[in-house]
Amino acid sequence: MAKSSKQVVLLVGGSRGIGRQVAIDLAKAGYAIVVAAKSTSNAYDNSKPFPPDPNSPQSTISTVVREIKEAGGDAAEVTVDVRDFASVEAMVAKTIEVSPNCSLSTSSPGLRHQKKDIRTDRCARLQLGRHLACLPHFEANGWKARVIVVSPPIYSRFFRGKTAYAMGKVGMSILTKGLAMDWTREGKKDMAITSIWPASAIESGATREESIRHDLRKASKTIYSDAILAMLRAPAQDVNGLIDTDEDYLREREGVTDFSKYSLIPGTTPRRIMPAEFPDLTVAEQDDEGNPFFALLRIMTTETKLPTAVPPRRIRMTGMRMAQTRGGKRECSWWSSSTNGYTFA
Repeated sequence: MAKSSKQVVLLVGGSRGIGRQVAIDLAKAGYAIVVAAKSTSNAYDNSKPFPPDPNSPQSTISTVVREIKEAGGDAAEVTVDVRDFASVEAMVAKTIEVSPNCSLSTSSPGLRHQKKDIRTDRCARLQLGRHLACLPHFEANGWKARVIVVSPPIYSRFFRGKTAYAMGKVGMSILTKGLAMDWTREGKKDMAITSIWPASAIESGATREESIRHDLRKASKTIYSDAILAMLRAPAQDVNGLIDTDEDYLREREGVTDFSKYSLIPGTTPRRIMPAEFPDLTVAEQDDEGNPFFALLRIMTTETKLPTAVPPRRIRMTGMRMAQTRGGKRECSWWSSSTNGYTFA
């Protein structure tokens, strides 16, 4: 893809399924797309049908890029293994090389692994790593960017029967809330991170059973894409930190009342898999920085000189872990998950 004057979207996990359709729909809407995932192929192999089944292994970032280009859009492919942070950093570097003005990022990677514990915290850590890799570029562009994360609203029923999976997905939602709070506190008014989740099941490789087709929304021209497009076009302050479903966002923010066009089988009304209402996570002390000790910790990561009230002999920083020591003895340690966020380790 030649350097484009269009807004550029880095879409992670766009090789097949819903991610592929989002890539195609965003390209039709006028965005240039950098499609990133593990799977590649020879998209111009005439011995294989084209386009391939969008939910099959034959659909790769290579075939998606070809589909976009043949429809008149701009696209490029970048190979990435989201389980490897070095690969993620390389993905970001290649994206910037292809398109320095990339300011939009969406993510829908499907992780598959033989071990059941793959989804406990890896999803959240991988999302954090990807965003950290993007931050220097966002800063170079004047902190003007949008990030869309595929993760659910936080509510108790989501945990039932799938604890490990829920830990990963809800961790990603916490990342959305945490980064949004940091960007607001830091005055980054043109930055926004938003989470989206389907209100009803969408046709994909995971929903092939004939018995549930009446409860599915179609994969082509999806409600998901329409909601993401609306989120990307909304003012940053309206969507920063928002965690919403596709249907609820379109209904409440865009005024959509008829969702029948999204049904896989015409005339059916797919069953809603999400609650009708979600709990409000805010508290009366929402903007309270809390104990002065935590405010001091925030200062210690942004100031080269420490306040005279607390004169430790040295501050030791290793990666994201920082420990205050006096006389060589560690007194406390904590993790900083972003510029100014803290929890005790």
